[in-house]
Amino acid sequence: MEYVTLSVLIAAAVCTKNGKVILSRQFVEMTKARIEGLLAAFPKLMTSGKQHTYVETDSVRYVYQPMEKLYMLLITTKASNILEDLETLRLFSKVIPEYSHSLDEKEIVENAFNLIFAFDEIVALGYRESVNLAQIKTFVEMDSHEEKVYQAVRQTQEREARQKMREKAKELQRQRMEASKRGGPSMGGLSGRSGGFSSDSFGSSGVSGVSSSVHAPSIELDSKPISSKAAVKPSSRNALKLGGKSKDVDSFVDQLKSEGEKIANLAPATAASGSGSATSASAAAKAAMSADIHKESVHLKIEDKLVVRLGRDGGVQQFENSGLLTLRITDEACGRILLKLSPNHAQGLQLQTHPNVDKELFKARSMIGLKNLAKPFPLNTDVGVLKWRFVSQDETAIPLTINCWPSDNGEGGCDINIEYELEAQHLELQDVAIVIPLPMNVQPTVAEYDGTYNYDARKHVLQWHIPIIDAANKSGSMEFSCNASIPGDFFPLQVSFVSKTTYAGVIAQDVIQVDSEASVKYSSESILFVEKYEIV
Repeated sequence: MEYVTLSVLIAAAVCTKNGKVILSRQFVEMTKARIEGLLAAFPKLMTSGKQHTYVETDSVRYVYQPMEKLYMLLITTKASNILEDLETLRLFSKVIPEYSHSLDEKEIVENAFNLIFAFDEIVALGYRESVNLAQIKTFVEMDSHEEKVYQAVRQTQEREARQKMREKAKELQRQRMEASKRGGPSMGGLSGRSGGFSSDSFGSSGVSGVSSSVHAPSIELDSKPISSKAAVKPSSRNALKLGGKSKDVDSFVDQLKSEGEKIANLAPATAASGSGSATSASAAAKAAMSADIHKESVHLKIEDKLVVRLGRDGGVQQFENSGLLTLRITDEACGRILLKLSPNHAQGLQLQTHPNVDKELFKARSMIGLKNLAKPFPLNTDVGVLKWRFVSQDETAIPLTINCWPSDNGEGGCDINIEYELEAQHLELQDVAIVIPLPMNVQPTVAEYDGTYNYDARKHVLQWHIPIIDAANKSGSMEFSCNASIPGDFFPLQVSFVSKTTYAGVIAQDVIQVDSEASVKYSSESILFVEKYEIV
């Protein structure tokens, strides 16, 4: 029994200085009431006005370390080695900033599971494992070579299936053209993408019509599929319309499955469509983009935000670009540094440095450093050192233009043509989502589109998704029709996207030591995201 009680770590917890437990992990078998009692006793044992690293009771020892407004707390047996406990505590304290962007209660709660997984790598059955911080990160990430091979093979198979689908679509198109030339029964005329607004140019697409009902499956197509250009009117008897008979839908889906195409059920919890808003799609994409970034001891984060409001007939009602450069240092040896920025930022940008940053140094050399170079930057916290703002009423400032043109089709409905074009061609926009409102209980018939789309019957919106818009793929369009509608029903449009390139052009060039001017290894992440981007 002596061996069992020797050097046993009972639990690890993160709590506030008032004693509120935010996160706790138990490493030995003990009742919940006992653990809660030990944690509740900790704040009562703290002696005000004195600095300690541990406090003891008759049965256990509390070893703790302050972390801004929090405590990293270990509960051990009194027989444990205090030096080993302090070393374990230091490792726990290093793990917290790796998985929590800031040391506050909200961030700790949001990253609770990652922290618990990391805690389990440090301690097993109450005993410290021989691991370092790098090994813990590797174990938690669980990077698997076999998984990568499997994913690569699966992606290859999906590409081959999509290629076969495109070839069959081309073959069907050739057959329609030949039948039309011979004067035989037409399977749907061909209309070019000339942007015409006649009702005949808005045909019903067999593939696009499947994702109509909430209970029907959706077909995930390639980002640049063969545009369905059948010019059959929405009233055509042969068109496969949204909300058609389930038997027809099932037979069509079964045929695609037999051809190797990927068929997925329409789930309301997808990143871009489940929320029903472009804002939530942008937030999800932003989180995914910054999730796997490796961070050095000096880490720079450049966040660029857009607020855009455009008129449906043209004109800029609001355009604001704002951003923040934050610096995070986790190694004390890198505290006294200078950050050199590229001077080639966007024209008209209003830059403002932190009050503790040397403004004259920034103006003269585009370098960010403290006024007192003998002092280091704060450790283990995100420090905002530079912010910027750009406001304009000039249409040339708009990075992505959206032209939505609904027109009356003479049958009580509307034919809608939407086009986008990338104006800021230095940007690569990812996860672009354009959310188009629809009249209640009116299902659209989509004729032509780039990317993919999804009709959300519950939220009465048509969501158009384009994976990437860049200089090589800077424009695209969608055409669809709706019965019982007027042109005003399709506004306002909501747009969201993210990009790893900032609009403002604020770029870090180098990080150097104050004394030696030697380069310091650093990591950086840049993200452009949309707070609001709408056409009204």
